[in-house]
Amino acid sequence: MSNINITLPDGSVRSYATGTTALEIAKSISEGLARNVLAAKVNGEVWDAGRSITTDASLVLLTWNDTEGKQTMWHSSAHLMAEALEALYPGIKFGIGPAIENGFYYDVDFGDKTFSIEDLKAVEDKMLELAKKSNAYQRKEVSKADAVSYFTNKGDEYKLELIEGLNDGDITFYEQGNFVDLCKGPHIPDTGFIKAIKLLNVAGAYWRGDEKNKMLTRIYGITFPKKSELDEYLRLLEEAKKRDHRKLGKELELFTFSEKVGMGLPLWLPKGAMLRERLVQFLQRAQIDAGYLPVVTPHIGNKNLYITSGHYEKYGADSFQPISTPREGEQFFLKPMNCPHHCEIYKSQPRSYKDLPVRFAEFGTVYRYEQAGELHGLTRVRGFTQDDAHLFCRPDQVKEEFCKVIDLVLYVFKALDFKEYTAQISLRDQVDRAKYIGSDENWNLAEQAIIESAAEKGLKTVVEYGEAAFYGPKLDFMVKDAIGRKWQLGTIQVDYNLPERFELEYTGSDNQKHRPVMIHRAPFGSLERFVAVLIEHCAGNFPLWLQPEPVAILPVSEKYHDYAQKVVNVLNKSDIRGPLDDRNEKVGRKIRDAEMKKIPFMLVVGEQEESSSTVSVRKHGGEEVGKLTVDEFVNFFKEQTKI
Repeated sequence: MSNINITLPDGSVRSYATGTTALEIAKSISEGLARNVLAAKVNGEVWDAGRSITTDASLVLLTWNDTEGKQTMWHSSAHLMAEALEALYPGIKFGIGPAIENGFYYDVDFGDKTFSIEDLKAVEDKMLELAKKSNAYQRKEVSKADAVSYFTNKGDEYKLELIEGLNDGDITFYEQGNFVDLCKGPHIPDTGFIKAIKLLNVAGAYWRGDEKNKMLTRIYGITFPKKSELDEYLRLLEEAKKRDHRKLGKELELFTFSEKVGMGLPLWLPKGAMLRERLVQFLQRAQIDAGYLPVVTPHIGNKNLYITSGHYEKYGADSFQPISTPREGEQFFLKPMNCPHHCEIYKSQPRSYKDLPVRFAEFGTVYRYEQAGELHGLTRVRGFTQDDAHLFCRPDQVKEEFCKVIDLVLYVFKALDFKEYTAQISLRDQVDRAKYIGSDENWNLAEQAIIESAAEKGLKTVVEYGEAAFYGPKLDFMVKDAIGRKWQLGTIQVDYNLPERFELEYTGSDNQKHRPVMIHRAPFGSLERFVAVLIEHCAGNFPLWLQPEPVAILPVSEKYHDYAQKVVNVLNKSDIRGPLDDRNEKVGRKIRDAEMKKIPFMLVVGEQEESSSTVSVRKHGGEEVGKLTVDEFVNFFKEQTKI
């Protein structure tokens, strides 16, 4: 029997017999390691740890500490849940059951049986019972005919529909215990790794996301290898509920929705509009300092614009229906992206190599028709405003411009107290280059610019091959919030596609025409989603410079309303704004109400304050700052709001 060479992450190469599994390789390194292996990455593809390796390969052993390890366990947990459901509800049918960012779900057709959130506990108990059997997840390759025959006998039209789209020879089943499923895998070695289970929610989901199809029951859950980890996750989940931006947005009077206006179209209330405007002004100032030029583009564009850009092909199905004009054949779309408009602005006049880079920035509102079931507060809406900018530069300027954009993104993160983040470098697939456009020379230049820029800035990075956009590589910033959740905030993309599609040019030093390189960047992403993440990150206690109402003026009785109004007038002249609470209530009640609104400073005024021309300053949370003159408070406030 011949041997194969296995390259490990540290660069060392070991020789093993052909057909050796990742689990066997793990045992040859350490029995302790082998006990924790959930799956393996073989030549960049995640496999079952027990699958035979028959050629030379690079190998990464995946445990619970790896994202792919968690995803494998959660996908296996979906199968375990399906086994439990089938045991409790014979004859039910299954749609799809993937791992998601935190946990898994399975879409189920219960037929004439009923299922509700009250039934989750019984399913959990059955899952734990089955998990303790440590049944192996067994992979089996099957022919298309056999797969069709199996699910025809089960009467499962959902699996049969999925099989229709598969090629003979590419179909696999997985079996554990008494459950068999159509599945590509991979899976953990056995059910015994699943020690702690919590089913979280029940929702409705149309089969394949199509409102014309049947509504299935989607069951969400999560599992862990230790009960203590589940307990900590549930604690954070409760904290997340308290921080839910939909709840706090209502309590803090930031935004609302109206069915009459339309689902997924947020209405910003005065306080929310002030917060949003301060975010916009903050970034606009930074952009002007960085050499960006403001532009404004319409909310609609001719259909041909988006055909040229490729957005019609990509977003046409998710866009609102075209707007037809009285002119025959003329159609407009609500814009799904700002970049085609910016390309036309670039093209509006001749450009020289001396003019580049050109940086166009716009807070442009775009529209996409998201499915009703996918709408979620401000994080998933149908109309949203992007802090969009597009930089047009020469190939030799890409690295320098990329570094400057990184500086801007990090400036935003620092100002808003996002301290933990990782930059994902998304590059081309190392083997399959057919799906990408542009020359190898340009790709190599762009990829190297991203890698070198991230290194120069000292970013903590991960490299993902095959995750590049078809038009170029990109850098995505993954940020951890205050309770450990990850969000993608900020993206920088290098694009050779749109300059080609729009035939953008500049005259080079050789007096010849050349294509510029286009850099897309959005530190916020969308204002709506960014505000949602920010609300949940700081639990509504925004940085002082961003607060829509940073102060509340609280007279102790009606006698001091006139003095309180004088204080308000002085503060307003220094652009420090907040409510004057002139209700006929005790000052203790006023303080409690201001605390509930998370107002950073409460200025109490009474007889002593009026006679000494001062205010008694109290911080949100109860800390007493003491008596200050109004001018002293203004100076104190300005020191506190420095970014």
